[in-house]
Amino acid sequence: MIAYAITSPTCFNPYMSIDFIQNLKANFLLYRDKENPNYTKDAKAFMKLVKARGDIKAFLHQDYLLAKQLQAFGVHLTSKQFSDIKKAKALDLFTIISTHSFEEIKKAKELGADAITFSPIFATPNKGEPKGIEALYKATTFGIKVIALGGIISQEQIELIKKTNCFGFASIRYFCN
Repeated sequence: MIAYAITSPTCFNPYMSIDFIQNLKANFLLYRDKENPNYTKDAKAFMKLVKARGDIKAFLHQDYLLAKQLQAFGVHLTSKQFSDIKKAKALDLFTIISTHSFEEIKKAKELGADAITFSPIFATPNKGEPKGIEALYKATTFGIKVIALGGIISQEQIELIKKTNCFGFASIRYFCN
């Protein structure tokens, strides 16, 4: 099961987070900073850190053209970017899209996404009612790689996720703490 770390401006700075990157126990790492007016410049610094580490697959958030330009492994699209799945795939990017319903999972599969995040699984601030482990298990039955997301802060939660046949789990807080 893959571990997918998602950055947050509260615990990650692409110019000063060398220790964070070096000590990170994750397979995938997403640079996500929705409010950053310097995202392109900072994404370059992020990619330099990840490439120096060498064994983590780097993802950029939303911008598949920038992900291709900076030679990221992939892109993580928002749930409003279904129309960009085929464009990202045409650039040979591993394409993950955020989903919050079974209908969105079906759509992501039909459009050719490599994987989806399904969220929120557990309670998390400002993300609505948690889906829970049973819904997560059902999400894994649609024939696409599922990454559990939302409220994952403990090893106990990860052990529950492992029992669902998920491709992996993603978190901000689990990796920032």
